[in-house]
Amino acid sequence: MTHPFTDTDHFLLGTFSSNCSGGMTVSKLPNRWKADWPGNLRLGKLLDDAGIDFMLPIARWIGYGGETNFHGYVLETVTWATALLANTKNITVFVTAHTAANHPVVVAKQIATIAQISDNRVGLNIVAGWNKPEYDALGLTLPDDHETRYGYAQEWFDIVKKLWAHDGAFNWDGKYFKLKNTYGNPRPTLAPPIFNAAGSGQGREFASRNADFLFTPAIDLSRSKQEVADLKQQGKDNNRNVNVLTFSHVICRPTEAEAKAQWQLLQDNADWVAVDNLIALQFAHAQSFPHDLLALIRERMAAGHGGYPLVGTPQQVADGLCALHEAGFRGTTLSFFDYAEEFPFFRDNVLPILEARGIR
Repeated sequence: MTHPFTDTDHFLLGTFSSNCSGGMTVSKLPNRWKADWPGNLRLGKLLDDAGIDFMLPIARWIGYGGETNFHGYVLETVTWATALLANTKNITVFVTAHTAANHPVVVAKQIATIAQISDNRVGLNIVAGWNKPEYDALGLTLPDDHETRYGYAQEWFDIVKKLWAHDGAFNWDGKYFKLKNTYGNPRPTLAPPIFNAAGSGQGREFASRNADFLFTPAIDLSRSKQEVADLKQQGKDNNRNVNVLTFSHVICRPTEAEAKAQWQLLQDNADWVAVDNLIALQFAHAQSFPHDLLALIRERMAAGHGGYPLVGTPQQVADGLCALHEAGFRGTTLSFFDYAEEFPFFRDNVLPILEARGIR
């Protein structure tokens, strides 16, 4: 039986990184997103009531330095997701798990438990690893090559899947894991939807074999259309239906001038030390962004963590979302400078346009 989340036929919308200080905005402004529990609970209820599809967290253990130590304050994703699901009725909430930092037997049981609590509204976002200072903070070694990282991640997820599907105990004699008399009980009644963000060839091969939804940046939509088509074909080559998602940053205001002024305010008050630390790590250990678009990415990294900018009036923001849909994306995450304060305006003014156009 397939999961209702993967069967949804409209353009998917979710939020990203509301569990992290600053969200997706690397800003020194004093009213930047705090990411505390009251704010996340308020946001979760707003999203749930509005019919937004999902919430996706980032798993972090140290920040990016600079004046603000962007992402230095982060709510842990398993407990965050569980609490949100206990306080909502319809929205799907994802757990983000780094394979190196989380044992697959533990994660399998955590997700199965949350699935029971939430009537299967939990998803799993798998991260194979890229942030070397974070590995150092955890006393772990980040392999230099993507082959090792994704080989480990594949075995990790193979164990999770077997724990969810196998009735009874089993032994596991793999390259990275040696398990004796292990089993999964309880097991989810539906296989949770799986997210994975991938930029490298090895990462995209992993996603096409395992994920229901692959995340990739939308830097240039003329590039994206072919890229999305290629990624979907890669999934078909593995006998799987893999949908492609992206992430976006929203600055929606009554007038274009107000929206552009807010964008400029974020640029003028960016924590550029943290931005450059983030970019340096991304380019050293991950392959998420095209290297030939570094200058453009730097500006977008300050306001949106590299996400696609949706800046303007409700009509213009809706146009941008429709352009993502037309490029082949199955949906996008949304981030805001202040999620809970800004989402209601988006809800009241952008969602009706998307519904009228038939993508929601």
